[in-house]
Amino acid sequence: MEKQCVNDIEAPKMSVLNCIDLSNPDINQSVSLLKQACLDSGFFYVVNHGMSEEFMDKVFAQSRRLFCLPLNEKMKLLRNEKHRGYTPVLDEILDSENQAHVGDYKEGYYIGVEVPEDDPEAEKPFYGQNVWPAPGLLPGWRETMEKFHQEALEIAIAVARIIALALDLESEFFDKPDMLGKSIATLRLLHYEGQMSDPSKGIYGAGAHSDFGLITLLATDDVLGLQICKDKDAKPQIWEYVPPLKGAFVVNLGDMLERWSNCVFKSTLHRVLVNDQERYSIAYFVEPCHDCLVECLPTCKSENNPPKFPPILCQTYLSQRYKDTHADLSRYNKTEA
Repeated sequence: MEKQCVNDIEAPKMSVLNCIDLSNPDINQSVSLLKQACLDSGFFYVVNHGMSEEFMDKVFAQSRRLFCLPLNEKMKLLRNEKHRGYTPVLDEILDSENQAHVGDYKEGYYIGVEVPEDDPEAEKPFYGQNVWPAPGLLPGWRETMEKFHQEALEIAIAVARIIALALDLESEFFDKPDMLGKSIATLRLLHYEGQMSDPSKGIYGAGAHSDFGLITLLATDDVLGLQICKDKDAKPQIWEYVPPLKGAFVVNLGDMLERWSNCVFKSTLHRVLVNDQERYSIAYFVEPCHDCLVECLPTCKSENNPPKFPPILCQTYLSQRYKDTHADLSRYNKTEA
């Protein structure tokens, strides 16, 4: 793993993360390892999660098929107002302060919870119909992604139960109908084309950011790129690479969980640096239902440690964060699609 970081003077620093085995019968050990990770870095690996490596390889293969399409075909699948579909290179600016208004050198594809157009739930900001490639264009593509979406949610719920126990809550705290029972779960395929990252010029595969929601599951290929910064207030910031681990998910905590836990658990700053290699990853963002009120947990506040954030609805918080980080759709000439 002694690969020289592109445009970094110092040799790359590797992060050592805890590994949570979801098949471990000793739940107390899993809770202890997870809690340690959440207090330290907000990142950890999850293994023996139930999704086969063969199926994960299939999802990556289908992702490559999509991104290998000509740009004009991908633009026909351009994301809509509900953030479903294709996002071109430079569509997203995650770190406006340091990215010099350039944007991320990655392309992506959003797939959310599929809700029929005539269902009243489809009126909610993050529910509705997905944008799917024509079956003749990518046979079996939709079925593969829908299966991944379903299996990943089951893994996320299993992780959320351990997180609840680590916060001295009932294991089912997050797994309720008004939380993850009607979750806003979003799959995002990501492709970094190999544009050389150069932090000194504000060029990143993905700018420094923390995720918006509860937790994120991330599957990666074997190309190094993801970095984390455990202390965002440090001067200078220290960035560590997260080594890929075959068959595992990298899990990180989101801003909503940091708010819920009153900053007991960390939503850690992370970014992606790319060398001249293509890189693929699959992110699965898990948030509670639209109307869930995110407010300080009873186990995370006291007279000497009052709530640091006001309560906020999940849909209100998410809508603003998406608006702040994505280009306005009016910038794309629809006639080109």
